[in-house]
Amino acid sequence: MDSKAAGAADRATHESLLMRTNWTDTLWSLRISRPADFRFEPGHYARLGLEQPDGSVLWRPYSIVSAPDDAALEFLVVRVAGGPFTQQLDQLAIGQPVLLDPAAYGFFIARQLLPGGTLWMLATGTGLGPYVSLLRTPGALHAFARVILVHSVRHRDDLAYRTEIEQAVASAPQGLTYIPVVTRDTVPGLPSARIPALIADGSLQDMAGVALTPDSSRVMVCGHPDFTADMRRLLGERGFTPCRRASPGSMLFEKYW
Repeated sequence: MDSKAAGAADRATHESLLMRTNWTDTLWSLRISRPADFRFEPGHYARLGLEQPDGSVLWRPYSIVSAPDDAALEFLVVRVAGGPFTQQLDQLAIGQPVLLDPAAYGFFIARQLLPGGTLWMLATGTGLGPYVSLLRTPGALHAFARVILVHSVRHRDDLAYRTEIEQAVASAPQGLTYIPVVTRDTVPGLPSARIPALIADGSLQDMAGVALTPDSSRVMVCGHPDFTADMRRLLGERGFTPCRRASPGSMLFEKYW
């Protein structure tokens, strides 16, 4: 065990699995107990640990889906083929233990962006998690005049939280737009190309009914590393600027992968 892992194990709290929601055979949401002093902002991630037979601990980072005032911590998980952590996590029964590093991590925080204009929240797969947390947190997106959430998945059934997001849209029809994208199924009314391609040819902007420009738009990107690399290149070419700790920008990327 390296020093970082050993340190996390030493300070970890022992939590338990409270609930599981299966979206598909390989995609699910987990809710675990939450220490009273665990604090986070929407966009933070937590490190979960599972004890191994030899006494070691496997650790993995997961974006927090729950709102900061939720009594439990929720995570969106996909089972990785051959992945020892998610294979073990998949077998966890209600009430069984999960280790939690008591610190929240990351800088994928909406307030790092320049305020105003339209906020584009772009996600692939489980990269949706931080955006659900933002939608669940009253006032978290008030700095922006409009919010557009785009979630790209391979198959229709992978559109986790779709009903909840559509209900949020219905309660704020002028301020929130939801655009689901399915790349491997043909779903009437839904786009099937990857998000970078939809932006490059203008299709996504047409669907949203608003331009994507650095003077009027702010962009958050969370998902597979190939997706984030493509988006960083595309947005950079269009004049978007990255966020720095002391300098707000117009594009923000999750980096825990």
